[in-house]
Amino acid sequence: MNDFPPDLPRLRTLETWLAMTLARVRKAIVIAEQLEAQQQRAAPPPPPEWVLQLSIGGEGQPIAVHVGGCRTAGRRARPISREEAMRALAEGVDPCALCRPDTELGILG
Repeated sequence: MNDFPPDLPRLRTLETWLAMTLARVRKAIVIAEQLEAQQQRAAPPPPPEWVLQLSIGGEGQPIAVHVGGCRTAGRRARPISREEAMRALAEGVDPCALCRPDTELGILG
């Protein structure tokens, strides 16, 4: 079963329409590829200034304060403000031994 028109003029019209549509699709692909490339080149957001590392478990108790970007903070960490970092250290949360947030915050241990 052929669902194309039987005569040449209508087939030529269909061919022209399909060629124009294909050109539009190809142009949209180029634009989408350019946008994707721009997004990949975009700089990642800066790390937070301070990070609170949380323990494993449902409650996630604070176990260490880190300077933002410290790789030892791991995945169970959340960004905190300078005030929250100082408060956590004052309440006994350990400072990271590598990035030394207590020194960065001006707290002598």
